[in-house]
Amino acid sequence: MKKIIITGGYGFIGSNLVNYFLKKNFFVINIDKLSYSSNKYNLKISKKSNYVFIKSDIGNKKIIIKTLKKYKPSLIFNLAAETHVDRSIDGPEAFIKNNIQSTFNLLESLRFHNKNSKKKIKLIHISTDEVYGDIINNKLRADEKFQYQPSSPYAASKASSEHLVKAYVRTYNFPAIISNCSNNYGPNQNPEKLIPKIIFNILNNLPIPVYGKGNNSREWLHVKDHCRALEILSTKGKIGENYNIGSGNNLSNLNLIKTIIRLMKKNYKLNAKFIFVKDRPGHDLRYALNSKKIRTKLNWKPKINLIKGISETIDWYMQNQNYFKNLKGKSHLKRLGLKI
Repeated sequence: MKKIIITGGYGFIGSNLVNYFLKKNFFVINIDKLSYSSNKYNLKISKKSNYVFIKSDIGNKKIIIKTLKKYKPSLIFNLAAETHVDRSIDGPEAFIKNNIQSTFNLLESLRFHNKNSKKKIKLIHISTDEVYGDIINNKLRADEKFQYQPSSPYAASKASSEHLVKAYVRTYNFPAIISNCSNNYGPNQNPEKLIPKIIFNILNNLPIPVYGKGNNSREWLHVKDHCRALEILSTKGKIGENYNIGSGNNLSNLNLIKTIIRLMKKNYKLNAKFIFVKDRPGHDLRYALNSKKIRTKLNWKPKINLIKGISETIDWYMQNQNYFKNLKGKSHLKRLGLKI
């Protein structure tokens, strides 16, 4: 049975990836420090012989090295990160610590283990399209050679973590691959993020905040398509390479909100309204990925239609409203990213 580690396994993408590999009968070690973005509702796992949870920060080298020595996994998917842009505006220090320093400590733990082991552990480091910054030209999509121009402390911290990984690949012959994904959506996502925020506010008869004029465009990828891509990267990806993972489907935030309102009103008797609010500081207008590399070289492409995927996501939240009750704190009830 193949053993893998997934860091941040109680988060949104991480929990979906844990379930994805458990269904494939992998032995999954989930390492998560259980921060605000973690939710135990995300993994309803009864006792399984092929699943282990370890509560730890990936920056804790002692625990990470001990875990690697005990379980000897062949692969690590690193999803543990601070991810919310608005939070990074309010408090950038946590992003520097968790996305850069903790990534460095994880790399050092892996380097130590691989140096003293016959079989090296491969790392798949999950990053974001936000490292490329604002793609204002609507005819342009960022490929893997596009210049990094991060706008937020979050994006800058993720770009920094990538540079560390690339340095370890070159200097230490470190087996690592980097992925840059577009905005994910699907079940288990914290309502600090846009799609679950819209759904939560509609369910609770709260107005949906639209930043600025709502023209900001994002590329939307279903988390299940992302999980498939990550598996393909782990088996077919080339060491030292970056791979963009995107759907090619862009929507403005305002059109996304209107789409969700229409879909929810179609199937559920709910009221919904949105209001325009002060824009986010440094708000990028458009993210857009060129994902030709993974499509042509690794034969991956997204399978889930955007409207169908959003409809299924709405249904999941409607059927799992206890998810919201399991959230830590009440940050999803207030506006973040205004402390400048």
